[in-house]
Amino acid sequence: MDHYYSNKQQVAHDRKQLQFNLRGHALRLVSDAGVFSKGAVDYGSQVLIEHMKLAENSKVLDVGCGYGPIGLTAAKLAPLGQVYMVDVNERALALAKENAKLNAITNVTIFESDALAAVHDRDFDVILTNPPIRAGKEVVHRIFAEAYEHLAIGGSLWIVIQKKQGAPSAVAKLESLFGEGQVEEVAKDKGYRIYQAIKSNI
Repeated sequence: MDHYYSNKQQVAHDRKQLQFNLRGHALRLVSDAGVFSKGAVDYGSQVLIEHMKLAENSKVLDVGCGYGPIGLTAAKLAPLGQVYMVDVNERALALAKENAKLNAITNVTIFESDALAAVHDRDFDVILTNPPIRAGKEVVHRIFAEAYEHLAIGGSLWIVIQKKQGAPSAVAKLESLFGEGQVEEVAKDKGYRIYQAIKSNI
């Protein structure tokens, strides 16, 4: 069975064009079968987008970008910065590239990566992820650990996770990586939790 976190999708195409207003920016997004939340921008992603903070010149990484709502919104919010978007799903990556062009967004670099395996830079100001919960805790926690290694000192990891789908264990993992006092619950909405973890110089 194909999952949205599979590399190659065999399921038949079912392309749709979505229209969303995200942080004051109207985005047209093409989605397709075989990608995460194909019918609409996932509510958890919307909550993350609403609360994530980044400067206009931030260097940003979107891990598990899907067809692009989080990363492309970040690119709109950081017009003087650069946003890197990665996913393991080839179909999702093709859509993300198409959607960047569709919305005339040029400050993005989109490429294939299993978690952060193909990401070489280690000076990101912000890393964003709506992690693939269905891929299992091991994969999700690996994303957290790799994100910590790829952040600049003072940089922050932003995640969205449902309380019932592992928020307590996610927080424990983040605190083990970033340190107690470095992880904050920024928002909660309909069972979704937004956490920010800041990499300190200690």
